[in-house]
Amino acid sequence: MSVKTFISIDMEGVAGVATFDQVVRGGYGYPRAQELMTLEANAAIAGAFDAGAEEVVINDSHGTMDNLIHELLDPRAIVVFGSPKAQCMAEGLTADCDVALFIGYHAPAGEYGVLAHTFSSHFTQVRVNGAVVSEAEVNAMYAASLGVPVGLVSGDDVICRIAREQFAGVEAVEVKVAHGYTSTASLAPSVARGAIRDAAARAVRNAATLTVPELPTQFRVAVDMPTATAAELALSIPGARRTSERSVECTVTDAGQVLGLIVVFYELAASAMHAKTALFMRR
Repeated sequence: MSVKTFISIDMEGVAGVATFDQVVRGGYGYPRAQELMTLEANAAIAGAFDAGAEEVVINDSHGTMDNLIHELLDPRAIVVFGSPKAQCMAEGLTADCDVALFIGYHAPAGEYGVLAHTFSSHFTQVRVNGAVVSEAEVNAMYAASLGVPVGLVSGDDVICRIAREQFAGVEAVEVKVAHGYTSTASLAPSVARGAIRDAAARAVRNAATLTVPELPTQFRVAVDMPTATAAELALSIPGARRTSERSVECTVTDAGQVLGLIVVFYELAASAMHAKTALFMRR
């Protein structure tokens, strides 16, 4: 049986990564983090092929979404990269995929965890139907809408705990333990990669046994914006409601619309913060 595997890879949850200097382009540690991210991607790709996958699609899901070093990436995989993408971290995931693997993921905004945030560092919290959500949970909703289960999540101890609670039968690979927002106790990257490769193989091998969660009929997406201006801008979205000075919400009926809505909120929040930068820099 042909098995198609989708991989979404972020950077904050990669072993050996914990600081802004590493995850922001231009930092001295960024090139090293790029390499660590690429090698974890290769571990997941190799594990999928070890288990019989015939096709692997991997989405570069961090920041500007052009972080993977393509020359070092396993050439058997198809890479989706660049930003913005309509489905953001889940771009490239289709209904003919058999399983989704989330590598290098992290805790949600407002929670304890290494570099915890949800889609944008500008958001202070993101909720769906009243529950705080991580990127893994939002992307899993979209996967479920296509009939695709989540088979693997790797990252720090916080996101792995969330994954075990939310995704039945998931492989959760804890590559580091949070010691604060920008500090961690990490496995050696080579050890982490070995664990990810083995878990990816198990996830792909057992894909047919995984269940897809039932989705609600509507999704009330609420985002706490960084400024009142950002919340005001968000009201230009049809159906958006302001629930406090900085909080906005909008109800949609499709999981794909959830991701699209968050992408728009992201761009509006970034625009508002760029406008405020001039004030911060004024002397």
